Amino acid sequence: MIVYKFGGASVKNAAAFRNVLHILSLLPTPQKVVVVVSAMGKTTNALEKVFNLTYQGHDYAEALQETRQYHQEIVQELFQDAKHPVYNALQQQFTYLEETLKAVQPHDFDRQYDQIISVGELLSSLILHHFLCSQGFQNQWVDCRDYLRTDDTWREGRLDWEWTERQIQQDLPAVLEKQPIITQGFIGRTPDGATTTLGREGSDFSAAIFAYCLQAAALTIWKDVPGLLNADPKLFRDTVRYEEIAYQEAIEMAYYGASVIHPKTVQPLAQRCIPLHVKSFLHPEAPGTVIWNCQHARIAPSFILKQNQCLLSFHTKDFGFISESHLSSIFQGLSKHRVKINLMQNSAISFSTCVDADDARVEALKEELAQEFLIHYNQPLHLYTIKNYDQASLEKLTQGKEILLEQRSRLTFQFICRPTDNFPH
Repeated sequence: MIVYKFGGASVKNAAAFRNVLHILSLLPTPQKVVVVVSAMGKTTNALEKVFNLTYQGHDYAEALQETRQYHQEIVQELFQDAKHPVYNALQQQFTYLEETLKAVQPHDFDRQYDQIISVGELLSSLILHHFLCSQGFQNQWVDCRDYLRTDDTWREGRLDWEWTERQIQQDLPAVLEKQPIITQGFIGRTPDGATTTLGREGSDFSAAIFAYCLQAAALTIWKDVPGLLNADPKLFRDTVRYEEIAYQEAIEMAYYGASVIHPKTVQPLAQRCIPLHVKSFLHPEAPGTVIWNCQHARIAPSFILKQNQCLLSFHTKDFGFISESHLSSIFQGLSKHRVKINLMQNSAISFSTCVDADDARVEALKEELAQEFLIHYNQPLHLYTIKNYDQASLEKLTQGKEILLEQRSRLTFQFICRPTDNFPH
């Protein structure tokens, strides 16, 4: 049994859906496969725009119509019969979306966000299910929310692993004996039935959950790149593809912000030694990269950029030393407001941390800690990480940049700087 995960770029238009069919047709027959699919193209961004307009009390009708039309045009190209059940399935989702938008209130942002944004995955998976069936690739559509149970940490649902594994093992092996499964990434459900999301780009994690719970032979993530590269080809020149890489190396790269893999994806696979293949949906026969339990010599330096960063510095008001009690207050605030630390450093009278510039969360954090600390901040900034650095890579990346803070270990070099125009590297 294997798991395939297709991201938004691999189902962005009608031609892309046909390409997914082609990739699935390359599977040996019979093959037990779970297909996890993301929202189509930039649908998540589009739904975020619709929700933000609604939440702020603005007219969202035009933005919603653009999203509806985008899906309708693709369906019309894939299905010539206007009475095909896919049209009714599409309408049901947009009816739910409209009703939910009308009920949005100017509070409880994160919970309402999850109810709206989750529709993207339902739309794409329903279209893929019906399209594959129409082409003779019979499959079972499964609502992953029936199997992925989370708590109510909205926008970053925490998985109940024990319940999820038990439910998946109870139902899905029997389904897979009969036909492949098409399901969604990114979304789950609380015990009381509310929809949650697993964090942006969380579909990879969903696929890893299914692979772990079903003890799959492998997970393949289909991307628009030829495999795991040492840098984002949109930002850096002369990228190198890794043929294979160890779990630990991949986990660290994902933690630092490598865009190809979601940070939570690799860990459950490593626990059960399930290989993760990263392959190109544009060239499915190409070897890609395999992430597995291997040993290798030091690999080529990897370059990782996190944009839209904020550097926060906390200073004691009485110019006293930063103590453990001060750090406790700061870390409790960071945890409470779900502000992720990307880099941190302390001096005698200050503690500095680089975080994602989420305005609402950062402002809430600053308000809570303002009575105890003087808080300075800089944004927007860039955070660069070089994994397995050497002198040449250091010089290449730091040249011409105003570095505000840097940190170096035996294998990793990180620095924060102001944005510059010298892209790509």
